[in-house]
Amino acid sequence: MKFFKRALVITALLFSCAAWGVSPHIGYVYPADARQGSVMEILVGGQLLNGVSGVHLSGEGVQASVTHYGRVLTVKHLMELRKAVMQIIKARRNGNSDLTLQSLLVQSEEFGAMAEKIMEHPLLRKLNNMTLEELEYWATLYSDLRKRQPNPQIAEMVLVELTVAPDAAPGWRDLRLVTPAGLTNPLSIRIGTLPEVQEKEPNDLVPSPESVDPPVVLNGQIFPGDRDRFSIRAKAGQKLLMQVHARRLIPYLADAVPGWFQAVLTVYDAAGKEVAFADDFRFDPDPVLLCQIPADGLYTVEIHDALFRGRDDFVYSITVGELPFVTQVYPLGGQAGEKASVSLTGWNIANPRMTLDTKPGDLWLRQASLIQNGVSSNSFSYAVNTLPECSQKEPNDSIAKAQKITLPTIVNGVIERPDDVDIFEFKGRAGDRVTAEVYARRLGSPLDSLLRLTDASGKVIEWNDDYEDKEFGLVTHQADSCLCAELKEDRNYFLQLSDTQHNGGPACGYRLRVSAPQPDFALRATPSCINVGAGRDAVVSVCALRRDGFDGPIDLALKDMPPGFTLSGTRIPAGRDAVRLTLRASKVAPEAPIPLHLEGRADVGGKTVCHEAAPAEDMMQAFLYRHLVPAQEMLVAATNTKRPAPPLGLAKEGPVRIPLGGAAQVTINTPPRPMLESVRLELSDPPKGITMQDVAVVPDGIQLTLKAESMTVGYADNVIVQAFVETEGPQKDGKPAKQKQRNELGPLPAIAIEIVQP
Repeated sequence: MKFFKRALVITALLFSCAAWGVSPHIGYVYPADARQGSVMEILVGGQLLNGVSGVHLSGEGVQASVTHYGRVLTVKHLMELRKAVMQIIKARRNGNSDLTLQSLLVQSEEFGAMAEKIMEHPLLRKLNNMTLEELEYWATLYSDLRKRQPNPQIAEMVLVELTVAPDAAPGWRDLRLVTPAGLTNPLSIRIGTLPEVQEKEPNDLVPSPESVDPPVVLNGQIFPGDRDRFSIRAKAGQKLLMQVHARRLIPYLADAVPGWFQAVLTVYDAAGKEVAFADDFRFDPDPVLLCQIPADGLYTVEIHDALFRGRDDFVYSITVGELPFVTQVYPLGGQAGEKASVSLTGWNIANPRMTLDTKPGDLWLRQASLIQNGVSSNSFSYAVNTLPECSQKEPNDSIAKAQKITLPTIVNGVIERPDDVDIFEFKGRAGDRVTAEVYARRLGSPLDSLLRLTDASGKVIEWNDDYEDKEFGLVTHQADSCLCAELKEDRNYFLQLSDTQHNGGPACGYRLRVSAPQPDFALRATPSCINVGAGRDAVVSVCALRRDGFDGPIDLALKDMPPGFTLSGTRIPAGRDAVRLTLRASKVAPEAPIPLHLEGRADVGGKTVCHEAAPAEDMMQAFLYRHLVPAQEMLVAATNTKRPAPPLGLAKEGPVRIPLGGAAQVTINTPPRPMLESVRLELSDPPKGITMQDVAVVPDGIQLTLKAESMTVGYADNVIVQAFVETEGPQKDGKPAKQKQRNELGPLPAIAIEIVQP
């Protein structure tokens, strides 16, 4: 029977669990900083959080529990609430402080009997403790409720109590909520050592009356048209670091341009004169000020959005203090197994030398911080590679003065001044392939590199400006260069490295790799949390980041997983950059989320190369762009279902070979079951040219007919088949709903396909 003409009646027990395709989501955490040894309450906003039962935090030393769940109030509720607040304001102005919010809401039509329960809502709890001045500010903030646009992604609110051990390791943690539908996506919180302060409104025209002494962390949220001001006490000569974390907390906003909270930071003296200003730090949107205080006194620190936007998820923290901050590192890495001592430049740095960890290992990109008097500086990136290294030497800004290098090598250098050019000379032979790659922006350098490969006359043979490396999902301007060329003659060749924008300076460091191609790959897996029913399947996407021309197949496998977890569709075909596969959970769900480790193996130049897939979140920026944002861990949250899942599997191993222009049958084995309800099947985001023609019940299970048109012979991929049921929607005024409700039931095991000659 035709798939598009009528529903297929198959075993309802195949998919009797809830819809695993719908995932709970969190959009912000406030505040996002917590001090060692503290007990504090944080607010988490998100979607599909009803029934939230717990909190999952990476790392040790932090306990968390859910204390309240609620929804963002509707405009009608807010209008009624504002009316009650205005009555309280009027009463307090007249000397009556006995009127309470709860007594007014009990009498209202909108709240009524639910007033007592809703007083636990975070907003109402906050209003209950406000001063008269704070209530007046709130009433002004909510004066025109017609402008407040609802945002479903942050329409639910969860209060979480954090208990941070005194010896909890400082640094960033991933926070997720545990819900009936599984774990949410992660968001970052930071465990620190400094005192914490939360903003107190109104503080948009004048700072909060309480002044604070650095070092301190200032926390707040920016709402539409809002600006927040804090008062700090400082002394002449102090070199204060003021570092904002905003985009670091929420890397990408899907529904905002440019795609993040673009913070602006300004410092004023007591007379209102501007002392310092920043709206970024080089190419990082989060501002950093390095401010030397001119005189003793009170100073105002102000933050707002560059476009004066705002919302609950415009969360920030500002670290203020005479703290170490590294602005540049040289060199930007070292050779694996060799001692690498680097020089550090920045503020409040007592020792400008540091030794990097260069122990051999799979991670070429590493992080380090300077620990000074028990306080950690900002984190900086560096590279650890296996090739021999040398240093760039001036003068080398012309072909006649080019620095001679021997391949393979990594050159550590700096574009020292505007319009500086570093030129390197090497011997090449006809037929050789040479790769030249710059590591600068990916290591925190502001250099916007340009590479040219020339002959002795200056004729350009190959050039490159920007090379996209999807491994760096937080870098929106991929400014590093990479070129690969086949040499045509035996002679000397010249590499010219410069800055595209004609900039330069001591901070514009780089590592230049010049070698024969080094084919390799890296892997990224999304989402970073897989929510799945016990014994059932979930879709996992794996992205292959291919390097230096490697285009071979990559075989994927689970590593260190409990028995019962299996994969379907485990090959990334040759030449493909991504594949979607399915993970089958064990029939008995683990009691808690477990780490998921995926590794890929490939034959690279006759050697077996193995790399583990790094967890990531596939995030959208500004309605359009997508980025793979790293996560700290990949987890599987499996849930036991009321009825055990029957075994499902492909009748035949290996890829299904579909003739171009023709069709092939795929049989999925299922045990015989009573036919309880109608289930429909459809392809989920199939490869272009693949369609499903027929679905039929056969003695062994389900038979699908897949057809291939307008494709290329040899193309290989996985096909994901999604199951769902349609039910009648709720009646309105006694009439049936016009549209049926679709309930997702989950995917079948991934089907590997290959297009062959007819």
